[in-house]
Amino acid sequence: MKLRTWPRRLAPAAPGRHSEPARRALPELCPQDRATLLRLVSLLLQYPDPDLIAAREEMAAAVGRLPESAARDSLTRFVEWFRAIEPMALARAYVETFDLRRKSSLYLTYYLHGDTRRRGMALLTLKQRYRVAGLTPPEGELPDFLPVVCEFAALAGPAAGEAALRQHRKGLELIRTALHDGGSPYALVLDALCAELPGLSEAERAAVADLALAGPPAEEVGLAPFGPPLNGLEVRP
Repeated sequence: MKLRTWPRRLAPAAPGRHSEPARRALPELCPQDRATLLRLVSLLLQYPDPDLIAAREEMAAAVGRLPESAARDSLTRFVEWFRAIEPMALARAYVETFDLRRKSSLYLTYYLHGDTRRRGMALLTLKQRYRVAGLTPPEGELPDFLPVVCEFAALAGPAAGEAALRQHRKGLELIRTALHDGGSPYALVLDALCAELPGLSEAERAAVADLALAGPPAEEVGLAPFGPPLNGLEVRP
């Protein structure tokens, strides 16, 4: 059940209760370090298959080489847990966190469009954006899967590459809040990602709170191809 994203490689070198990740007065990450951070987030949010387990020390070392930042601090704390936990327990934690809980699903268009036809169009638009950049989305995975979106952002650069992350900033905040509410260590990975993205305005924070209470939009017709996966078997053949 392995996610086949673009090649796994590392560059050298809440509503109400949960505040936004701290943003220190530090120099912005250079493009290479920013790409490394995004690639690490992509890897750490994937299902922990044997290849990912084998790369834990490499990923921890890559985190340690990042310049000082709130994002690096969050990833450092996460990889301490990630390296220490047994593989079976890690796999179980991943499935329970992301595959069995709709509120922390990693499929971004679900939060913006819910179960509506607009979600199908958003998925097609996102896939087209990848192809225009000369990249082919992985087979067997929806293009809005957050690890795929982060890997694209790492490859395509801050302007065009991170556009989808900025567009779905409210959805990312909902995932982050749900992970914090559930006490999941994976909240630290979302903290790291959100710390490097634009913050939320007061209106956006209010919209996130409303969406957390009401849930995404719903529609009853023509949704079979685009429903959010409820477990790993539906998305990792």
